[in-house]
Amino acid sequence: MAGELFSYQKADQLLNPEREEWVPIDQVIELLNLQGNEKVIDLGAGNGYLTIPIAEKTDDRVVAVDVQQEMLEQLADRAVDQGLENIDRMPSGIDYLNFPDNSFQRGVAAFVFYEVNELEQALQEIHRVISEDGRLLIIEWEKSNHEEGPPLDVRLPKEALQEKLENFGFSVTNGNLNSNIYYMVAEKVKHI
Repeated sequence: MAGELFSYQKADQLLNPEREEWVPIDQVIELLNLQGNEKVIDLGAGNGYLTIPIAEKTDDRVVAVDVQQEMLEQLADRAVDQGLENIDRMPSGIDYLNFPDNSFQRGVAAFVFYEVNELEQALQEIHRVISEDGRLLIIEWEKSNHEEGPPLDVRLPKEALQEKLENFGFSVTNGNLNSNIYYMVAEKVKHI
């Protein structure tokens, strides 16, 4: 069962400066291994907490995908304020991505998989649009009782998510940003 969608009406919480303590942007950029010329997809981008700094680190396009048009409009306003012109917005769920195969060299999905009803379909689509040498960074809540984050029953156990990613053809390494948040770096298994 998927968790409740984070409401655009609470979007200002996503930009709270304290969020940097749990999701350090510099560490996210490092885990993405951006070289400056990658096309990036931000899945469940919200109002652009990660989209904006990623767009500052690549000369190519960053595509922000979110089901809530209101979130994408807030992101557009923030991009204008920052003088960024390399961000595209796509109102969509992540279980169907209207992009050609191998479109993106990097992808990020932060705190979105627990909200997805069709996780397997979403993983299949993400695998399809990430290029052969691409990298996907996933950030999710640990399945533990912390005050922050969604209810325990909708959180995805790290081991189960890693197994699903591997079943879809990703090689996965994982770690923790802190005691409540884990990350996974997923790369497509290369076929020889």
